[in-house]
Amino acid sequence: MNDSTDPDKDARRAIPMDSALPDWLKSLPDRSRSYAALARWDRPVGIWLLLIPCWIGLAQMRIPAGFQWIDLLWIPLFAIGAVAMRGAGCTWNDIQDKDIDAQVRRTASRPLPSGEVTLQQAYVFLAAQVGVGFLVWLTLPNDAKIVALLALPMVAAYPFMKRVTWWPQAWLGFTFNFGVLVGAATATSVTGATVVLYLGLVCWTVAYDTIYALQDREDDAMLGVKSTARLFGDKVLTGVFVFHMLATTLIFLGAYFAGAGRVGALLALGFFAHGVWQVSTLSNEREARALGVFKSNIYAGLIVLAGLCLAAFL
Repeated sequence: MNDSTDPDKDARRAIPMDSALPDWLKSLPDRSRSYAALARWDRPVGIWLLLIPCWIGLAQMRIPAGFQWIDLLWIPLFAIGAVAMRGAGCTWNDIQDKDIDAQVRRTASRPLPSGEVTLQQAYVFLAAQVGVGFLVWLTLPNDAKIVALLALPMVAAYPFMKRVTWWPQAWLGFTFNFGVLVGAATATSVTGATVVLYLGLVCWTVAYDTIYALQDREDDAMLGVKSTARLFGDKVLTGVFVFHMLATTLIFLGAYFAGAGRVGALLALGFFAHGVWQVSTLSNEREARALGVFKSNIYAGLIVLAGLCLAAFL
């Protein structure tokens, strides 16, 4: 069929190749479809991976005395903030990476490199999402407000890390898991146990984002984009496994120091078992299976969250 007579032509143009929910995107009104793709609302894994650490930090600090009624407010507010700020982060990242994305097959059809959204429109949309995040920020306790502000420079710098260091995954880990500190500060305060747990989640992010970066190793090599997936080379699965081990150890210690006891050991075992499964699954057809294994990290995060919640209830 000729494009001029194809009723789905415009819809297809606005749907990136790497969309996880292309049918959902296609169902949206034309004007909103490109913005939904720009914010990655059609790829909710990133929202979960940003949100779960917020809930983890809250749950960890509730272990001594249990959950409180006010948490029924914090839990949905963290969700709203995660959607807004993850979308803002993706928009900012795409603004900075539009020229690189245009040269990578998987990302060339995203809204900015494809021309579906102009640079000016992207900046306006970025401001709108930050505005929603700001409203959530206003509701936080003062200590949590200060902690949340500390993450902003890291978010702003992230798109440039893959140009200057082989460890952009580590920078993402420190940035993406800042929510655990915000959650802890919202509940009570940031403690040494929280910092240990935070470092464990950072190691976890290095592992799962290395897996994600496997998809683009060839394109990244041609463009000079750095990543741990390229740095580790043929030993990439060894690197992923090592960071899963580090993550398991630090997550266990963070739970233990917070008073989780045996429940902390059980959650660490469950988390580690999931990491072993990930590495085993990637032993064959790494690039082809990378996206599916990356998405499974929602369950890894939920294992940690469930364990800390159980410890708080007990």
